[in-house]
Amino acid sequence: MMKHWHLFLAFFRVGILGYGGGPSSIPLVQKEAVGRYRWLNDEEFGDILALGNTLPGPIATKMAGYIGYRVAGVFGAVTATFATVLPTVCLMVVLLTVFTSFKDLTWVAGATKGVTPVVGVMLAMLAFDFFNKARTGGLGLRNTVILLLASFVALTVLRVHPGALIAGLLLLAIVQPDKEK
Repeated sequence: MMKHWHLFLAFFRVGILGYGGGPSSIPLVQKEAVGRYRWLNDEEFGDILALGNTLPGPIATKMAGYIGYRVAGVFGAVTATFATVLPTVCLMVVLLTVFTSFKDLTWVAGATKGVTPVVGVMLAMLAFDFFNKARTGGLGLRNTVILLLASFVALTVLRVHPGALIAGLLLLAIVQPDKEK
């Protein structure tokens, strides 16, 4: 029963603090699942995040469903997914009612704009953390930088879908000959 309570608390916090959409929730999911409760290590989190990005649908609920299932089976998946969605649904009803009524007030407009840089910093910290893990986790600095630049060009210049890029990299990793043999 404590597993379900902890899943609910962890993903309720993600749901209520993940302001700005799915990507802003990713650092929060990592903090809860890896940092606080230690249901996953960083490498497992990165694998789940990469695979989750290749699938359709919101990333926070996909990650909640999988992590919940991994921690406590089917009911864990239901608990974590429900906890992720519940705050959003409640806040949508309350906040949209309030913001619609007061949207022309300066402080309401300022508060909405002020959250954006905070989400940007959270995502930059997560990206830097992934860069360091790739660099020290076996790829090395040169290969990490090459993959970083190639991914940047693929996403921004060639406009490759992120899911296609991740799927391609996963396929490349699968068919690449094992150097240890």
